[in-house]
Amino acid sequence: MTFVIALIIVLVGLIAGFQLSEGRSEKGRYIIWGIIIMIAFAPFLSYLIGVLYGLLVRNGWAASIMMVLFPIIFIIGLIILLLGIYKKNEEEHNN
Repeated sequence: MTFVIALIIVLVGLIAGFQLSEGRSEKGRYIIWGIIIMIAFAPFLSYLIGVLYGLLVRNGWAASIMMVLFPIIFIIGLIILLLGIYKKNEEEHNN
């Protein structure tokens, strides 16, 4: 059951990311996707991958891979967010 809840949260985050970034500038899309990746994808996707891998190899300690995946995915989201924050708007750049 926890797999289903985590998968639903990841899918809702994916749908929310597409809906919120529609019609926005590139800077706004980077900011939205950075936040979505950090909040929805990092914890729940690392949980899904870690626990499923642990079940696949039948070793509970193998599920600790989520402790490695979470910071990696979170840092990717943080980099995307910072790219969006510090990116100059094309409208301001052209004028």
